[in-house]
Amino acid sequence: MRVPLSWLREYVDLPATETGRDVQAKLVGVGLEVETVEQLGADLKGPLVVGKVLTIEELEGFKKPIRFCTVDVGTANGTGEPQEIVCGARNFAVGDKVVVVLPGAELPGGFAIAARKTYGKTSHGMICSTDELGMGDDGTHGIIVLPPEHEAGTDAIELLELVDEVLDIAVTPDRGYCLSLRGIAREVAIAYGLPLRDPALLDVPAPNAHGYQVKVADPIACDRFTARTVTGLRPEARSPIWLQRRLQKAGMRPISLTVDVTNYVMLELGQPLHAYDRSLVQGAIGVRRAEQGEKLTTLDGAKRTLDAEDLVITDDRGPIGLAGVMGGANTEIGDHEEGAGTTDVVIEAAHFDAITIARAARRHKLSSEAAKRFERGVDPQATSAAAQRVVDLLVLLAGGTAEEGVTEVIAPGAPRTLTIPADHPDKVAGVAYGRETVVRRLQQVGCDVYGQDELVVSVPSWRPDLTDPNDLAEEVIRLEGYENLPSTLPKPPAGRGLTERQRTHRRVGRALAGAGYVEALNYPFIGQAVLDQLGLAADDPRRTTVELVNPLSDEEPSLRTTLLPGLLGALRRNDGRGSHDLALFETGLVFRPTGDEHKAVRLPVDRRPTEAEIAGLTSALPAQPRRAAVVLAGSREQAGWWGKGYPSTWADAVEAARIIAREANVDLAVDQDQHEPWHPGRCAALYVVIDGVKTLAGHAGELHPRVVKALGLPARTSAMELDLDLLEQASDGAVEAPRISTFPVATQDVALVVDKDVPAAAVEHYLRLGAGELLEGIRLFDVYENAEQLGEGKKSLAYALRFRAGDRTLTVEEASAARDAAVAQAAESAGAVLRGA
Repeated sequence: MRVPLSWLREYVDLPATETGRDVQAKLVGVGLEVETVEQLGADLKGPLVVGKVLTIEELEGFKKPIRFCTVDVGTANGTGEPQEIVCGARNFAVGDKVVVVLPGAELPGGFAIAARKTYGKTSHGMICSTDELGMGDDGTHGIIVLPPEHEAGTDAIELLELVDEVLDIAVTPDRGYCLSLRGIAREVAIAYGLPLRDPALLDVPAPNAHGYQVKVADPIACDRFTARTVTGLRPEARSPIWLQRRLQKAGMRPISLTVDVTNYVMLELGQPLHAYDRSLVQGAIGVRRAEQGEKLTTLDGAKRTLDAEDLVITDDRGPIGLAGVMGGANTEIGDHEEGAGTTDVVIEAAHFDAITIARAARRHKLSSEAAKRFERGVDPQATSAAAQRVVDLLVLLAGGTAEEGVTEVIAPGAPRTLTIPADHPDKVAGVAYGRETVVRRLQQVGCDVYGQDELVVSVPSWRPDLTDPNDLAEEVIRLEGYENLPSTLPKPPAGRGLTERQRTHRRVGRALAGAGYVEALNYPFIGQAVLDQLGLAADDPRRTTVELVNPLSDEEPSLRTTLLPGLLGALRRNDGRGSHDLALFETGLVFRPTGDEHKAVRLPVDRRPTEAEIAGLTSALPAQPRRAAVVLAGSREQAGWWGKGYPSTWADAVEAARIIAREANVDLAVDQDQHEPWHPGRCAALYVVIDGVKTLAGHAGELHPRVVKALGLPARTSAMELDLDLLEQASDGAVEAPRISTFPVATQDVALVVDKDVPAAAVEHYLRLGAGELLEGIRLFDVYENAEQLGEGKKSLAYALRFRAGDRTLTVEEASAARDAAVAQAAESAGAVLRGA
């Protein structure tokens, strides 16, 4: 919400010395976030004056149209003679009043004005556009043409209100009343302790039977509808400068007088309004739910298919507007019928249900200023005042006549009241405010307060966010100042801290970071398109997703079932921005629906839920295992003076899984597998043993070339994903530091011949199993294939075995016996033959 300080002063008598920065500090103190204070015209220096165009000479022989003009600027140039100016714009004519900047002036951005020769003429100044003066968009992008009543030589800086301060306020969803000058002025008045001139306090005629006929079929979605009629508007009437400038400073573009007035009142009072061309409305105005499939062309020119939940404004023909969002093109204010403009209008000021409007705006992807206000809460009692304000301005500025008929359709309702102990804010804040302070602060925000120890609070109509005692306590606390709350450090009970599961997850993150991986935090949302790109089969469990009712993006409406899409997207973005050597990791939850979920019950907030209630809520949730995943591309080790580098491969992805398993104190078994989205010949299945059962915990390897191409990834991209919850179940407990033996190691090398389809990991497993407790480590250091020496379908695997005892030096016989036992186990279980035997 952009708030010009000059406009704000109309409602609060701020001290003349107060600047925008001072007001910003006050508003921040009462809980509003003022992002910036924009200094308009701070670097603008005159003379900048009104000029009257006397002559225009078209200059020939140039690539673009150039005009040589003489302009009467009165005595502003010191001589009273016409000012000669070269200009390329075409949207003004002889006799028009324009804005002229004279030599010696300086425009925003440090642009100094001086006489200069151009296009064969000397230009003594400039005829200005809105862009050159930093005024914002007026829709023309051309020269400013002023109304004829302003005299030549008048100071244009003051006329155009070019010097001002604008506060840009980020309004949170619960403070919708601050999307208006009225709401901000109320906060400023409270902060300064000054009275407020409420612009909504107007004399409004009582409703009568002569107003425009309105029929509301859904009083829950539309509980108040005010209609007023103004006739005899001058079609040629234009918005005055002060009105256009206020709209521009607030970030809106002037369009036409009637539309500008409705926008102005919306900014002033927070009540969205709409004006219908009365000659185009056929019959009574109605408010109802749309029929499924009905069509409506909105003011933005889009033809929309309506949903049965949409609330629409209608006449005898059908929908003429999407209620609370945007009007229809068939009743638009403007020129029609051979240039005849709108002369009679019907003003709509209504209050609509916030949820209905929010859903309609999102359903049609149609964000508007009106919808933004309705979905955050609009004062329902401001409709008649807003309509009256529009009527008054149209009568004043366009010479219209307000018809006596006043229509108000109001659904029965009562003010919302809350009961709150007088000391409740004290208990919430830990500060002794006292009853008098609590009552005074609640009255300042518009509440009516009765009672002594137990307060009965009537909530003002413009504060729909005040729904329970804690909301009222928050109002007291914020107005008394968050900065005045005492700072007290929490005292955690002894003997608690991170759980073993939390410690394991932290160790995993530190270990991967220490191995050169960079953590990437991604949104937990996916769409079916990325699952197609990953090449997942139609019956793959990862395609069964949890759908979000209100997703942030229609392209990603589901919760993720795997971490890979987010990580691969991050890798693609970084590669596209020039970082080609990448190693990323992420730990987080995935969501796997089991099919047994049910609708969750709403838990109570006035007491602790029972164990049964918590269990019922938990059973409504999908399975949410915690995963760890890595992706790699480019070089794993850079080349340099130290030697050659090497690219990342599937083996690095497998090693990342081993790093994680070591942090969880788990032995990880690796077997060859085929699993999307990995390359069928370079995919490893990762297993752990849980209660004696070999359990699949994840996969690692190089991605399939089709997946790499579909996702736009670097060639030979590798990835790994592992279930941390399964690792926790397989863990033998906390990782213990190894005991360092002081006795020497005995190394034995063995080369075994096995069938080509026997995995090296399986042979390693059997060697470990046979070698016994003396085996300290095993490493595969050579793989050799030669049909002439080994035979068809055979390969040789060479392992280095390290033996050591913790209490003695091993003899050659003991080390050899352990080696022979390992070879024997590999021979029995994997058909291995000692090479050369």
